[in-house]
Amino acid sequence: ARLIEGGLPTEALVADVIVGKYADHNPLYRQSQALARQGIIIDRSTLASWVGYAAAELRPVWSLIRQRLLASSRLFVDETTAPVLDPGRGRTKLGYFWAIARDDRPFGGSDPPAVAYTYAPGRGAEHARELLKDFNGVLQTDGYSAYKRLAKDRPNAITLAHCWSHVRRRFYDLAKGGSAPIAQQAIAKIGELYAIEAEIRGQSAELRRAQRQAKSRPLVAELEIWMMDQLKAVPGRSPMAETLRYALGHWDGLARFLGDGHLELDTNTVERAMRPIALNRKNALFAGSDEGGEHWAILATLIECCKLAAVEPKAYLTDV
Repeated sequence: ARLIEGGLPTEALVADVIVGKYADHNPLYRQSQALARQGIIIDRSTLASWVGYAAAELRPVWSLIRQRLLASSRLFVDETTAPVLDPGRGRTKLGYFWAIARDDRPFGGSDPPAVAYTYAPGRGAEHARELLKDFNGVLQTDGYSAYKRLAKDRPNAITLAHCWSHVRRRFYDLAKGGSAPIAQQAIAKIGELYAIEAEIRGQSAELRRAQRQAKSRPLVAELEIWMMDQLKAVPGRSPMAETLRYALGHWDGLARFLGDGHLELDTNTVERAMRPIALNRKNALFAGSDEGGEHWAILATLIECCKLAAVEPKAYLTDV
């Protein structure tokens, strides 16, 4: 039995097309052009059908990865746009990739790092609810309201840990615009927390928690008081006030890492996992359909898990 029944391509050739598209961000039309230069005429639509067959065969593996991740006690989660062709309207519509990720290496955990993408036609809370309906634990995320609603609806099942990187980025944007001494001070104070994290990275969760209690907790308490004082001193409708309110409004989630050495200071784990999606989006511009978006999610999941596991993706996909 072959992947493409009655077809010419070997499994290795189909794997090569997938790796070219999802690991090296080389769209199918460019691959078709490259093959044509060698005298091999394969239309882009034919390559797309191969990708579809492969995604259908690999769906059970993707499903298992998702199940394994959702059984974790901690997950990073994020979402990003995925433009999709809207047939009949002559333009694209906005779909979304929702990513869940795990990486226990910073505290020496034994579970392998992994990420799973899920395509959805929107960004509403209903999609977050469907994605995470089987998850119980701590979600490390940004301040998006869909996750807050999820935690509010399931208070005994989901706890939120918020991202210091997002807070720091807001202050950085203010500082790069010109003279902003409050923003610069905030960046320096947050930097002290990151310096402590750099010292304890790779240590056990117990040691990380102890160091955070001893070193980071006083800094976080001091920073909260400092931000409240600064908020009183700046105009209420200014960008600085908005940034300070954002930080203070998420303080419980931002301080969550202090009591749990398994948690990270930020959501950079899942943000890094979003970069390949953005690169593919930049090169391919859009998926051909909602089904194409689902194929993209399945194949990108396996490619990125290969990278995280230091496995050569073409060899892996050919073997599977």
